[in-house]
Amino acid sequence: MPNSSPKIEPLYDNVVVKAEKEEIKTNGGIFIPETATKEKKQIGVVVAVGPGKFNEHGERMPMHVQIADRVIYAQYSGDDIKLNGEEYKIISEERILGILK
Repeated sequence: MPNSSPKIEPLYDNVVVKAEKEEIKTNGGIFIPETATKEKKQIGVVVAVGPGKFNEHGERMPMHVQIADRVIYAQYSGDDIKLNGEEYKIISEERILGILK
């Protein structure tokens, strides 16, 4: 779980996710940083959740994810932002594929 939450409140069904960093260890014991791999990991921890979007009747739809949920999200989804030196991703809840238990 992240030590500090970002100073951003997402709107509608947007979720702020802090992507997990991963270092890959080869069989020979060499660590390869995430920046050297072609694809970024698509798993992160939810640090902020919007209030939900409205349906066609004007009622607010409840959000399915909560702060501290570990989620997997669709590749290339959301927008990358940087706050207080930390990198986050703002993703529509629709682009979150599942909650890891």
